[in-house]
Amino acid sequence: MPDKIELATFGSLLERDAAAAGWRVKHVYQTDPDFPSQITPFARPEVDIKEGDVLLKINGKSTVDAVHPEQLLRNQAGKQVLVEVKSGDKTRQVIVKPVSGETAEDTRYDEWEYTRRLKVEADSLGKIGYVHLRAMTTENIEEWARDFYPAFNRQGLIIDVRNNHGGNIDSWIIEKLLRQAWSYFQPRNGEPQWNMQYAFRGHVAVICNQRTASDGEGFCTGVQRLKLGKVFGTRTWGGGIWLSAQKWLVDSGMATAAEMGVYGPEGQWLVEGHGVDPDVVVENLPHATFNGSDAQLDAAINYLKDEIVKDPRPVPTKPPYPVKK
Repeated sequence: MPDKIELATFGSLLERDAAAAGWRVKHVYQTDPDFPSQITPFARPEVDIKEGDVLLKINGKSTVDAVHPEQLLRNQAGKQVLVEVKSGDKTRQVIVKPVSGETAEDTRYDEWEYTRRLKVEADSLGKIGYVHLRAMTTENIEEWARDFYPAFNRQGLIIDVRNNHGGNIDSWIIEKLLRQAWSYFQPRNGEPQWNMQYAFRGHVAVICNQRTASDGEGFCTGVQRLKLGKVFGTRTWGGGIWLSAQKWLVDSGMATAAEMGVYGPEGQWLVEGHGVDPDVVVENLPHATFNGSDAQLDAAINYLKDEIVKDPRPVPTKPPYPVKK
């Protein structure tokens, strides 16, 4: 449609600076450097616009005269735009490709997820791994493989299912956590490996919140009932009824109905209408969270650090080699 206007953005925080005759870059969102496709427009090597730089013009138009620079980016998502930027005393022109609003939203979430992992690494001195699962769909299997396998031999593991909106892979993930090491392979050189391969031998903490839903709640319930670790955070959403969601109508709409409830062996219905109560209730207060704190993550880290001290679970020392003279 000719009247349809698609919004675009540089995926960074900007603030007006009239004295500098432009808009100053306040924050460039961070993403995992191992995944170049996630890098924000300003952070790309060929662009290299940093925090503190000033955007003067976009496609020859002054930014200071615009309500916001994004006013000059309408229908420009994925297209090349010419940006005049001032870095210190130098002014240069650079080509930038803006992204859609949806992509920018993903970028902000990418930074939240990436900085959680960096915090866990720093606070635990590399002893605790971190996996965040945004949902429980087939696509999230990649998230698990990407972040779990590099950390399977850590002494602690945080599995973060905050904001997880569900799917159906909870049993697949729990299956990985149930694997146990029962023997060890000692090569001539190097560290031993164990069988079952990639079995996690350390301590587990799970974090959930009020936006953890459906299969994310099923995962939390499984962790508690199978005693795989402790759950931290706030009570989850409360949706434990499963739907097939395949009742397509002639107008391409869809009708769904409650089909499968979930109950435990003790004869009580689970999750639906109440949610999952964490083992340790921790609130992320709004103002503190806005200022960068994450009390729920801190609680999980501190718990695992204590457990590692109490029960370190080192790899068993290999026995003396047999004498075959």
